[in-house]
Amino acid sequence: MTELDKAYDHSKVEEKIYKMWEESGFFNPDNLTGTEIFSMMLPPPNVTGTLHLGHAFEDAIQDITVRYQRMLGKKTLWLPGTDHAPIATESKVAKMIEKDEKKRKQDLGREVFVNRVNKFAQESRDTIVNQVRTMGASVDWSREAYTFDEQRNLAVRTAFKRMYDQGLIYRGSRIVNWDPYLKTTVSDDEVEYVEQKDPFFHFKYGPFDIGTVRPETKFGDKYVVMHPDDKRYAQYKHGDTFELEWINGPITATIIKDTAADMKFGSGCMTITPAHSAIDFEIAQRHHLDIEPVIDERGVLLPIAGEFAGQHIKKARAAIVEKLKAKGLITKIDENYVHNVATNSRGGGIIEPQIKEQWFVDVNKKFKIKNSNLKTIKSGQEVSLKELMKSVVASGEIKIEPERFEKIYFHWIDNLRDWCISRQLWFGHQIPVWYKGKEVYCDISPPKGDGWQQDPDTLDTWFSSGLWTFSTLGWPNETADLQTYHPTSLIMPGYEILFFWVARMILMSTYLLGQIPFRQVVLHGIVRDSKGRKFSKSLDNGIDPLQMTAKYGTDALRMALVFGSGPGNDTVFDEQRVKGMKHFANKLWNIARFVLANEDVARPFMGNQGQTADKSARYTTPTPITDADKEILAKLDQTVKTVTNHLDNFRLHEAAQEIYQFIWYKFADIYIEASKKQLTDENLKENTQKLLLHNLINVLKLLHPFMPFITEELWGVLGQANLLGNHDLLMVSDWPKLKINLDR
Repeated sequence: MTELDKAYDHSKVEEKIYKMWEESGFFNPDNLTGTEIFSMMLPPPNVTGTLHLGHAFEDAIQDITVRYQRMLGKKTLWLPGTDHAPIATESKVAKMIEKDEKKRKQDLGREVFVNRVNKFAQESRDTIVNQVRTMGASVDWSREAYTFDEQRNLAVRTAFKRMYDQGLIYRGSRIVNWDPYLKTTVSDDEVEYVEQKDPFFHFKYGPFDIGTVRPETKFGDKYVVMHPDDKRYAQYKHGDTFELEWINGPITATIIKDTAADMKFGSGCMTITPAHSAIDFEIAQRHHLDIEPVIDERGVLLPIAGEFAGQHIKKARAAIVEKLKAKGLITKIDENYVHNVATNSRGGGIIEPQIKEQWFVDVNKKFKIKNSNLKTIKSGQEVSLKELMKSVVASGEIKIEPERFEKIYFHWIDNLRDWCISRQLWFGHQIPVWYKGKEVYCDISPPKGDGWQQDPDTLDTWFSSGLWTFSTLGWPNETADLQTYHPTSLIMPGYEILFFWVARMILMSTYLLGQIPFRQVVLHGIVRDSKGRKFSKSLDNGIDPLQMTAKYGTDALRMALVFGSGPGNDTVFDEQRVKGMKHFANKLWNIARFVLANEDVARPFMGNQGQTADKSARYTTPTPITDADKEILAKLDQTVKTVTNHLDNFRLHEAAQEIYQFIWYKFADIYIEASKKQLTDENLKENTQKLLLHNLINVLKLLHPFMPFITEELWGVLGQANLLGNHDLLMVSDWPKLKINLDR
């Protein structure tokens, strides 16, 4: 008889078990014997510090899926890595230097500053790797990648060169999202709109009433835009002009008729600032209007502002309003107007659109695709990047779940503009383009000869992370890994990066490889606090997942995070649920203690238990004798079928709930109670012992993907007691496949 401690102590188990898993080599698919392939990439967390509960949740649901696939006997690869995230990382280090040393990055110089950022990034990577291990993630550390390492840099330069040569990457002047604080462009998808209250000013603009929250941008306004169907302004014709008194004196304004004007908002007409608004810029381009900048890249007013030139827009606003009042041009002020302000989600700065010369990916240009392995796009066919991105989802080659996100994806593709990929940062993949006078050179390696200067800009982080599914497998080299594991089986990111990352991986993979990057996308929601708010530093509501694992155990945290979280839906974090799952772990421990306490004879009847065990051993199911025996085997069989179906369809929360119900109520509360009487009957004792062990073994298998540490520990105890027969670690044991004949 084998005895267990009276209580389960996770602190004595988790580090030991994870070390055993790593040393076994089974995280590496090269050491697995399956023929069917399952591959998945870990969405690389940013090297900006430590992971939060959202990462813990993401690691948990992916590890559940990976462990399940591995137990199905598949050759399973889960490849880990981290993202250099240049905007967020550079911003964080720059702020640290400003705070601690009272210096700007320019005071250090590019080389010294980048070295400081690299040092910080490495320290963050080390912290993140430790956290991923603590969460029990069964990733293949031998293949760990980093979006800014040498192999990924080669992939980035190769991708840029191919797109440049085919005319899909170009340099041009367009309006972009500009962050004056970081002095860099920001992609459309990285703009976060924050609700804010500001005064809303109504102006007298000749005969029109115009409204704005930003009077400081209006110096260059000399066009009034109105909808062509607006009957209030039917007497005005497109191109009509009129004289009016404006901020710095009289000007001539022109009437523009355009459907961009919202007839339902305010007076229905508006002035435009084409150099500092994407919508206004597009109107100006459609009608060939003058475009004159008002604000420079620092947020300072230009000479067009007259007496206010050289002032920062924040400081100048009040004085500009006073001048407008003095001239009788302000007719009304709404003091508490609520509106959305565009900010840089990576750095926090307020966005000030600017017309800048930048590098763009042309998403509409037609090109001939080479070596296509796609269902609906043939090699040699002319297609645009937008059409590629749309076709692979529309054809079903890539399935997005929950299904409602497919419509959102298509809407985003339909409205996609050329992708600005250059950033005015020092940290990141520098653009592989060199200049000498008017000569331009683009290649993977620098040009030979003197006098060449490399473009100082770096690439958008999503350009490098868009290559993630195949750059991590060795591309641009033709490697065995690339042939074996790509396209990958699945990706499981949060829904908030469907466009940031998922769409761009589809763009890069279909264009560069003629392959889809993955067959399925399963999106998860956001972990929120008890009040339904996102975890953030500003709210000071963050929770360190490692504090939870230290207090309750990793298994308890994983199970609690997954238990009520359906695909694509946000989940509210509740520490009490984690505490409850710690009790559940203790319940399982006590079940095992009871089973082991009543096992007075070693019975290795279970036979083959895994991918590398003796295949000659035969799996047997105990024979039910009593009604209680028949009932528990029937319930176990149904639980296996139900849980398997849920896992196959990524309903992890329902699978967790099903296992919980079986273990706590059907096995513990009903059958174990019935078994106590049966164990006193010599005619039933041995068979009851077998049934108890049979149920425990299958319970450990079912629960292992969710709570891997305690289940592996108990599996090891059963193995040491010679109760499993030929077996490996639980992590590579066979998934339960029961077919019970209750009439035997």
